[in-house]
Amino acid sequence: MVQSVAASAAVPRGMLIADAWAQLGDAVAPLSNASGRPLARTVKLILDPLVLRPTQNPRFAGGVVGVEHVDALRAAIRDAGPALAATAAWFQLVKKARRRAGVTEGHPQDLYFQRCFELAHLHGDPRSAAGAAGVAAEAVAEVHAERGEVTVDRLRGFVTDPTRAIELAGLLRTAWEDRAGETQAPAPQAGLTEFLDGCAIKPDEHLWKSLGRYRVGTAEAAGLDRPGVAREFGLTGRERPVPPEIGDRASKRQLPRPFDRSIMERLFAAFTAVFQRESMADIPSLVVGEIHRSAAAWQLADEPGRVTMALGRDASAGLGELADNVPASDANARLLRRWQRESYVHRVLRLPDAEAPGVPEELREDVRHVRGAYLRRLWARLHGRELRGEATPADAVWDLLDGVLRSVVMDQRDRLRRVLERHGGRA
Repeated sequence: MVQSVAASAAVPRGMLIADAWAQLGDAVAPLSNASGRPLARTVKLILDPLVLRPTQNPRFAGGVVGVEHVDALRAAIRDAGPALAATAAWFQLVKKARRRAGVTEGHPQDLYFQRCFELAHLHGDPRSAAGAAGVAAEAVAEVHAERGEVTVDRLRGFVTDPTRAIELAGLLRTAWEDRAGETQAPAPQAGLTEFLDGCAIKPDEHLWKSLGRYRVGTAEAAGLDRPGVAREFGLTGRERPVPPEIGDRASKRQLPRPFDRSIMERLFAAFTAVFQRESMADIPSLVVGEIHRSAAAWQLADEPGRVTMALGRDASAGLGELADNVPASDANARLLRRWQRESYVHRVLRLPDAEAPGVPEELREDVRHVRGAYLRRLWARLHGRELRGEATPADAVWDLLDGVLRSVVMDQRDRLRRVLERHGGRA
């Protein structure tokens, strides 16, 4: 069960953070809620990526923290206290500059929290910094200049700017150096199978939240760095994942496998529809976020997406095989039935190569290795949801798992039909 993930000698992470935060006092009130706890965005945008850095410090990453690491977590927040207090003061000043400039678009916390943390390190406390009001006004102007129309041209211009390219390459190198480096296969997780048994009919909301809280998706990605594992899942063509390039071009027809794409290519697909662009962040935030995402578990930023990838891996077991496999879960059985009732699947899998000279080898391989195609498309959908800030609740998981296979089947069926039409049905 999921509950077994947590060790008995552990303390809830949220409780520890709230307790350490309370020791910082009123100086961080602008970053706190009415109860004196850090705002959710404070944790997401400042504490996690800039102070605790769970990618570099996996002992701080779980829903619970071992008692041997409690003092270290408290010390990390306490030591960052002066910078956090200065960040809070800069945030107040930046909000005033925003009002004076008449800016109303965007959420101030999303837009300025990390910029204020940067100002705190560059200039210290604004109350003792010369020209602080001017610095705040410049920061507001820079943020909103960068938030111009989100287009492929602006993306390409941003990543190819010579000065910016050096900075981005450094960020990418640091993000991958900070990876925990776990390579062992994860232990079997009963919670995943339990959720898959009910998600199509009655998804268990409590279990879904538990899977996320105990970072089961992150744990299940531990084996992806072992030789051949990510390649077997169709996520890379290499023996093991490597850091991506920043890149300067992309083509929708020639996108590599997910883990082999450059940062430019990873973001490119999200620019295909206006309604998607309008719901995304600004170009600099997208690029920096993608760099960090590329070094994360499953190369996804959010735990619900990582859990969904682990669920998709298990639910897709046996796809591409005609043998009668014993389903591992109800969701697995449903996907296998959908796959096995497709007549074109049986035709392609049983067709000797010599009898199908007009059928491209790529198409035959897609049908034989449909699980890889399935997991690639599932990753792409989850990646897109993250870029657009879409949540993945429990009752959306089955629609995702089933919809991905339906989409893969339709694409393969259409491709085979076109091939047969070109060759007069000889295949």
